[in-house]
Amino acid sequence: MTSARVVHRTGRPGRPGYDLDSLLAVAVKAFNDKGYDGTSMEVLSKRLGISKSAIYYHVSGKAELLDLALSRALNALFAVTTEEGTVTGPYIDRLQYLVRRSVEVLVAELPYVTLLLRVRGNTAVERRALARRREFDAFVSDLVQAAADEGDLPAGVDPALVSRLTFGMVNSVVEWYRPRTDGAVDALADTVVTIVFGGLRRP
Repeated sequence: MTSARVVHRTGRPGRPGYDLDSLLAVAVKAFNDKGYDGTSMEVLSKRLGISKSAIYYHVSGKAELLDLALSRALNALFAVTTEEGTVTGPYIDRLQYLVRRSVEVLVAELPYVTLLLRVRGNTAVERRALARRREFDAFVSDLVQAAADEGDLPAGVDPALVSRLTFGMVNSVVEWYRPRTDGAVDALADTVVTIVFGGLRRP
């Protein structure tokens, strides 16, 4: 798996009163609103209410902001692949755990995952992110195949198709979900798991 470049400046107090995390949050919203190509440093400067030179105090440019944002989403997703629920037990249970936790990560990191799902490989940063996404997709596909090999999927079901359909539904959440009340995330995850595994688990 390609390692993201480690940046140690997160949280560093800046001259304008912004740290890197808060600057990144504003940048990600701008990227999602206007597109990466449509977001200039001038746009970011106006949204932040600070000079471009103050932004450069934290990062080398908007490409670094994009890299940090996409890495945040990817690192959160890949962290789930090493959790106990994903690496122990029957593969169908591991898959169900991974789907539930992916929904939770998506909601927790909603702007960042939204940005990740919208990149198209137009820059070197985007191409690196897409390569890591493919690694995650391959991990999911392997879990589905292993569940099929253990006899826990209905006969005749195509594991590759299961993987695409399941995460197609999970990823679609970014287009309509808006944070609401406490418990809403659990209810959302429960519903996704019920829909997927109610029909997927072999009787």
